[in-house]
Amino acid sequence: MKKSIVLIAILFVCTIISAQNRYLTKNGHIGFYSHTAMEDIKADNNQIGSILDIEKGEILFTVLMKSFRFDRALMEEHFNENYAESDKFPKASFKGKITNLAAVDFKKAGVYSVDVEGDMTMHGVTKPHNAKGTIEVKGENLLAKAKFNISLKEYGIVIPDLVKDKIQDSMEITLDMDYAPMKK
Repeated sequence: MKKSIVLIAILFVCTIISAQNRYLTKNGHIGFYSHTAMEDIKADNNQIGSILDIEKGEILFTVLMKSFRFDRALMEEHFNENYAESDKFPKASFKGKITNLAAVDFKKAGVYSVDVEGDMTMHGVTKPHNAKGTIEVKGENLLAKAKFNISLKEYGIVIPDLVKDKIQDSMEITLDMDYAPMKK
């Protein structure tokens, strides 16, 4: 009986310690942008979920594809039906790690450059991906930002010849996360 109580107490303390090292956002922002001489395509999604473990440097993002909003409803419809195939591939995700974790002092306010690498899954295809970004320690919260490019072709997204002049293969991706400590 005493061993069981001690074991339960140890598990409880480990859970609390683990939660103290994890940060969460359920409404982060991801956007993408493509520019061509014929047309600019821009979409925003404020329903990105992400967890950041500051002890291990592990980071996880999950994005619902149907949550991207465009300036024009027709673009949104074409994105979901013809390109992202959102019914077939409802989510995109990234699971990775901050490779220069020692460069960030999570106890001291400031902006720190970070390098992240991991695996991005989109349109049913998983590819290794790395990006540079920043983490700003601001009070109890962490503000993370990154900007990088992805190739649609690498993720099996085909742009029909009919609209090739309107959609660039390389999309600029912008991430803005406002992480709060996970509750104990």
